[in-house]
Amino acid sequence: CDKKVPPKLKGKFYRVVVRPALLYGAECWPVRNSHVQKLHVAEMRMLRWMCGHTRSDRIRNEVIREKVGVASVVDKLREVRLRWFGHVKRRCTDAPVRRCEGLVVEGTRRGRGRPKKYWGEVIRQDLAQLRITEDMTLDRKEWRSRIKVEG
Repeated sequence: CDKKVPPKLKGKFYRVVVRPALLYGAECWPVRNSHVQKLHVAEMRMLRWMCGHTRSDRIRNEVIREKVGVASVVDKLREVRLRWFGHVKRRCTDAPVRRCEGLVVEGTRRGRGRPKKYWGEVIRQDLAQLRITEDMTLDRKEWRSRIKVEG
């Protein structure tokens, strides 16, 4: 990447152009840990390349993030999920999106192996991790300030 461009400007470009493409539609993904890990690896490879470093330079991820002013893709993924969750919870209970929330499909058989991870499970994990509750969604300003990730 061009050495003449300051790292903070590269970080802004990443936040405005690359990350939205990377996380397009992520508010609805029921992500597994393997998906999160792959997103994290892809992000760090891009940020290292933008800074002109390789893994053999042995520079910590936090240092590179601080250099370009970018938050972790994992934190941003959680933020977009919880933002969508807040929108859904603030809708009236007879809105189509709220009716789909508790939808249970019957008459289908689950295959062998581990059960699939559902979006609701991921949201519950996010809420527990940030120590917030569902009823906090009703106050939009407070909700946004609780889930906001800088960078």
